[in-house]
Amino acid sequence: MPRINAATVADHRATQHAALLSAAMEILVADGPAALTPAAVGARVGLARSSVYRYFSSTADILAQLVEDAIPRWAERLAGATAGEAGPAARIRAFGEVTLSFVTHPDYALLRALTSVELPQECQNRLDQLHETLIAPLRDIVAEAGHERPDLVAHLGWAILGEAQRRLAAGADPEPTTSTTLAVLCRALLP
Repeated sequence: MPRINAATVADHRATQHAALLSAAMEILVADGPAALTPAAVGARVGLARSSVYRYFSSTADILAQLVEDAIPRWAERLAGATAGEAGPAARIRAFGEVTLSFVTHPDYALLRALTSVELPQECQNRLDQLHETLIAPLRDIVAEAGHERPDLVAHLGWAILGEAQRRLAAGADPEPTTSTTLAVLCRALLP
C-alpha cells in the first residue's frame, strides 16, 4: 500500500496528480514529446508506471490533461489583457502581445507536442473547444468593432499570430517580428 502524505486520500491524489503534471511538463520542455511516456513521468516523481495509470490512461491523456491545465490560464490572461484596454486597436494589440508571449513560456512545448502525436477524436474535439476559448476575446473585439463575420475575422487574426509565433520560435528577431505583426493585425482586423 503506498504511503499517503496528506490529510485525506483525495488530497493525496490531488497532490500526486499535480506532481505528475509538473513532471510531464518538465519532460516536454527538456526532452521533447518523444520522451513523454507514463513510465518517464512516473520515474520523474518516483512512482511505478502502473501507479501512473491511475491518473493517466496514455501519453495522449497526459497531453490532454496538460492542455486542460494550461489553456484556461492563457484564456484568462488574454481576457484580462483585453479587458484593461480602451479602444479596439489597443485591445487587439494587447491580445497580440499576450499571444506572442506564449512562445517564450514553457507551455509552448505543448503546442509542439500536440502537433507530433495523433490524439483520439474526443481529445481533438476537446482541444478544439479549448482553442475557441483562446480566440473568444479577439472575436468579441472585432464584433464590437462592427465586423459582420467576427468569428471568421478572429480566426484570420489568430492565423496571423500563429505565423508570428512560428517565426519567433524559429529564432526570428523578436522586436521587429512583434511590432510588424501587431501593426498588420490591427490593420487586418479593424474595419
